Amino acid sequence: MVETVNQSGKKKTAVARATVKEGEGRVRVNSEPVELVEPESARLKMTEPFRVVEGVRDDVDVDVEVEGGGYQGQADAVRTAIARGLVDFKGDPELREAYMEFDRSLLVNDSRQKEAKKFGGPGARARYQKSYR
Repeated sequence: MVETVNQSGKKKTAVARATVKEGEGRVRVNSEPVELVEPESARLKMTEPFRVVEGVRDDVDVDVEVEGGGYQGQADAVRTAIARGLVDFKGDPELREAYMEFDRSLLVNDSRQKEAKKFGGPGARARYQKSYR
């Protein structure tokens, strides 16, 4: 096993950087325990890598710094960063397989981005209404 592993995860404009090292199961997001993260849906998403495989959290400390995007995009970026960090830290191919089987986006960044707005309308595809009278 390696002493410290740094990994990152992205979703839309959110970027998370995770540091995984030996410890006693502490997980911090932006220097605050993951248990205090609000809303609950974001917290559940962030802790998914630990729930998929039992006993992974016991002997590691994870520190995550996340910026950009909204709370849900940040939650997705954090879960990807944590899962990648755990796979690298443990060096266990079975852990990687379990994550891939559960959800591929745990280990692979979601490359989708918002489509740029075009002229002639209020959004990327919508056009302004025409009036003939």
